[in-house]
Amino acid sequence: METDMMKEPAQENLSLPGDDSSGDNSQGHGMLDVRGLTKMFGGVTAQDNISFSIEPGIVCGLIGPNGAGKTTLFNMITGIYKPDYGEVLFNGNPTRKMAVHQLVRAGIARTFQHVELFGSMTLLENVLVGMHVRTTSGFWGAVTRMPWVMKEERQAREKAMELLEFTGLAEYAHRPAGDLPVGRQKMAEIARALASDPKLLLLDEPAAGLNAVETEALGRLIQRVKKREVTMMLVEHDMSLAMGISDKVIVLDRGKKLAEGTPREVQNNQEVMEAYLGQG
Repeated sequence: METDMMKEPAQENLSLPGDDSSGDNSQGHGMLDVRGLTKMFGGVTAQDNISFSIEPGIVCGLIGPNGAGKTTLFNMITGIYKPDYGEVLFNGNPTRKMAVHQLVRAGIARTFQHVELFGSMTLLENVLVGMHVRTTSGFWGAVTRMPWVMKEERQAREKAMELLEFTGLAEYAHRPAGDLPVGRQKMAEIARALASDPKLLLLDEPAAGLNAVETEALGRLIQRVKKREVTMMLVEHDMSLAMGISDKVIVLDRGKKLAEGTPREVQNNQEVMEAYLGQG
């Protein structure tokens, strides 16, 4: 007699990001709507009534001086921090009550300022970790090794290798992540984030620590990700990169939104030049 544990569960879609057109925005919302977000730490207001929308399919740059609140904003969007006031909507749905892993399953992924790979694991294994929310086998599946479990593992490995090829890292698939230079580790973090099949990808200072050649390669990779219909938001201090790849730019200064517009509009904004670019 077949038990529920032995039955093959409904399979998650292990397609690469952009392989389907899921994610309905028919209610008139942006893919991401931030409404009046405020976050305080003690007596310090890190975010002060921040509001904006990000439309599907664009790259949105988030810039501002150190301490402007950019990473704090990322942390609220991804559920690490809960706002004191305001709300975040993802595809029209409030996210306040969602845990981090639920947000990842819903389609929000991110990278971090500092590389967060598992250094002793191979690049392939790191990418497979990112795919965990899209697999179904769990503990008992790993123990029983049923045919459907083996099939799912094979499909996951194939997709992980496709992502390593997509990010230019296939030849390092079986190398420990910690043995690779920072530039390749940064690319591997993007591959791992893409493994969760996100609709929205947040990149926190992806060019930090990269040389000019690596930064150019990163820019090309971001453009390729965009072609897969993955919406992106990135915090970046490299102004050439941020202005060159962004469709829209949001400027923060001391926890407040200072400006929002196209790269050209932001570059010509007098307040931005005075507060951020240091020009009068």
